[in-house]
Amino acid sequence: MAPLTAPARHNLPRPGTGFVGRERDLSDLLRLLGSSRSVTLCGTDGMGKTRLAIRLAEQSTVSFPDGVWMADLADARTTLEVYARVCAAVGVVEEPGQPLSATVTEALRDRRLLLVLDSCEHVADQVTEVGEALLAACPSVSVLLTSEAPFRLSGGTVWRVTPMALPLPARKGPPPDPSGSEAVRLFLDRARTCDPRFSVSARELETVTELCDLAGGIPLGIEVLGASAPGIGPEALVGKLRAYLSSPAARPGPGQAVSRIEMLPLVLDFVYSGLPEAERVLLRRLSVFRGWDLELAEQVCADEALPESAILDLSTSLLNRSLITVTGEFEGRVRYRLPEAVRRFAHSRLVAEGEAELFQERLLERMLHLVEDLGLKLESSRSMPWSERDAGRRRVIAEYGTLRSLLRWSLDHGAAESGLRLCVSLVAHWVSHQCYAEGAHWMDRLLELEDAAKAPSRARALVGRAQLARVRRDHELALSLGEEGLRLCREAGDEVFVRTALNLLALVEVRNRVPDRAAVRVEEALRLCREAGDLWGEAVALGTRAALVAQQGDHPTADHHYNAALTLLRGIDHRWGVGVALIGQAYAAEAGGDLVTADRCYREALDTQRLIGAVAEEARCLAGIGRVARAQGSTGQAYDYLSEGLLLSHSTGQRADAARALTAIARVAFDSGLRESACRLAGAATSVRERLGLPAYAAPWPFTDAERTRRQRRRLVHWWEQGRGLSLSGAVREGERLAEEGRRPPSRRPAPPQAGSTGRGARKGPPPSPESVAPEELLTKRELEVALLVSRGESNPAIARTLFITSSTAARHVANINRKMGFNSRTQIAAWVQRHQRSD
Repeated sequence: MAPLTAPARHNLPRPGTGFVGRERDLSDLLRLLGSSRSVTLCGTDGMGKTRLAIRLAEQSTVSFPDGVWMADLADARTTLEVYARVCAAVGVVEEPGQPLSATVTEALRDRRLLLVLDSCEHVADQVTEVGEALLAACPSVSVLLTSEAPFRLSGGTVWRVTPMALPLPARKGPPPDPSGSEAVRLFLDRARTCDPRFSVSARELETVTELCDLAGGIPLGIEVLGASAPGIGPEALVGKLRAYLSSPAARPGPGQAVSRIEMLPLVLDFVYSGLPEAERVLLRRLSVFRGWDLELAEQVCADEALPESAILDLSTSLLNRSLITVTGEFEGRVRYRLPEAVRRFAHSRLVAEGEAELFQERLLERMLHLVEDLGLKLESSRSMPWSERDAGRRRVIAEYGTLRSLLRWSLDHGAAESGLRLCVSLVAHWVSHQCYAEGAHWMDRLLELEDAAKAPSRARALVGRAQLARVRRDHELALSLGEEGLRLCREAGDEVFVRTALNLLALVEVRNRVPDRAAVRVEEALRLCREAGDLWGEAVALGTRAALVAQQGDHPTADHHYNAALTLLRGIDHRWGVGVALIGQAYAAEAGGDLVTADRCYREALDTQRLIGAVAEEARCLAGIGRVARAQGSTGQAYDYLSEGLLLSHSTGQRADAARALTAIARVAFDSGLRESACRLAGAATSVRERLGLPAYAAPWPFTDAERTRRQRRRLVHWWEQGRGLSLSGAVREGERLAEEGRRPPSRRPAPPQAGSTGRGARKGPPPSPESVAPEELLTKRELEVALLVSRGESNPAIARTLFITSSTAARHVANINRKMGFNSRTQIAAWVQRHQRSD
């Protein structure tokens, strides 16, 4: 049976412990989110703001069909970093040559989603800037913030997260049952998580209430006390806590008092002082991480005083004490983190012990080894399974929070060499995951440090920064930095990066259409790579040589060079390189009219891009298959692939690719006689290109030569100009409608939309009755496949695996089916399909 609703779309973490209490807060906040587009949860450390935000977001998924997405801003400091984390959270991919802010804003413009921004207190001004921009431009986006300090966005609300409720005695009547209060319930839950046999008497319940009161009602304080209770019992625990709070170490200065919300540091210090020495040592050292697994903790934290063999048991004990939490698994390894309040407390103790610099440097060395191993594996000429080569790439993703903190530490401490070494090896990550702006941000700031001019890694850093400039299409900067980096690498005898720089400069010269200089660069790179046995570098050079000769119109020779590059890359099982080369070969074959080769290359590249999770390239492959299908006369297939590529490009924020897909759909429609709609779509695509600063053409491009009479041409221009008024989202909807209409026989096509229509209103009146229309009559081929799988109870991930599409694309197809039929659940889709299957 199909599920009642579509699976929730979110990236929310799964806390390792249950959520207890806050029922009234949740109820009120859910209503507040329905009336206010911006809510800030404000409260001191340990008050449970993040857990409350996650719970609230979980219960809000039904109100946000485009999902709820969380971004952790704990280490962010700049507006760019905030945008980068929002971008990663919502699945938007950076556009080359475009501001990240514009890409994110346009991608979210018509989405109905909830954005959760956690730990905003360090970047309140930057979050305000980003939040105000999104709320102004994206009318269906809501924002949920957490912050220690209160601040609000325009029209927003600040909700103060207060200590948990304790039993309140009534003026008249029996005393309240302590077990009903949320603070006591949380205490007992954490105690029973530590020891399921834990139980308390009625007298001990009063003691538990006192413990919760001594903790100030702060959830984190209650949790760590609750986790300590099974070992010594509530009576002994409260006695020790009272004694500690009465001691000189815990007393404030003369005439001062400790408020309830200031109790957490005292509770943490009390629990810390009661730990065995080895656990205190490990807790302090773990504060250098933003997340870790057991192997990493053993490598960084172990020494003579703390044997590696003891770290597992010590970690388990700290976990049972609620001082560390489980965040999930990565490749079969459990991942941990410290609650931020615990991490700050532990780090202060690490500083007090004089070990902060030592263990920060140990962590830095380990992370340098990790990222340098990533670079070596991705560019290694040794044959190895792709899973082994890709393992480093995936590991960097898992450790990226810690890597960011180390980049920040290097910058703050003026440690140019360590920071630049990190950056040089992270270039491969930033390029493959299209995080160009963030990479450029870190490299620029580190290269500006006083010691950067003398740093041994400066030459390699300049080449790496030039690589980021190239993919961002800042070719002038790429050339200047690349030339300087090449010169310094030659002087230093760094043959590896000499070859890298030559390949980079050759690619830039090809893009700049300077064939003579490109040829000189590529031939030198090819010679040096062959002399060194550098198969990866040789394959890159062959691909560049292929692009150069294709640009000059020699497509058969280009195909030969691409095949040579692919032979090398397949020989070492380098899937990422194979995918890039295949797309280049497909472009060249398509331009040369070799449709069979183009189709084969696009399809093979599509499988590769899906394997490595490169969604922007996946969309380009889909569009390429669609263009080839049109050239081969397969109109239905052209519509299928182009519309799927269009949706994926739009959902990931790739406006230029979306404009290309719109133009391609317009060409198919024009060929089919749908001239008015085709012209409107082409005008909309041209408008998008103009806004991006890309070359644009005069009306009614690309149908400029389609009509010879002035009157007919004026009609095309009129329709084309109408399309220029469409927003990108409106054009995408128009493209979907046009692809759906184009698949039908002419006799069953509806009338074209009126001027000013955004495409959503193309179908007039209410949705059709499920009894009167069969799925085959209304749905596209792909939507019909999705609907049939929904009727069998398949989830979006299962549909994605069956149809070789992404889960987000499957979800969007489900949403389109619901929109067309006026449905609001998968059950209705399933019933509709099954009804017509029975009638057949």
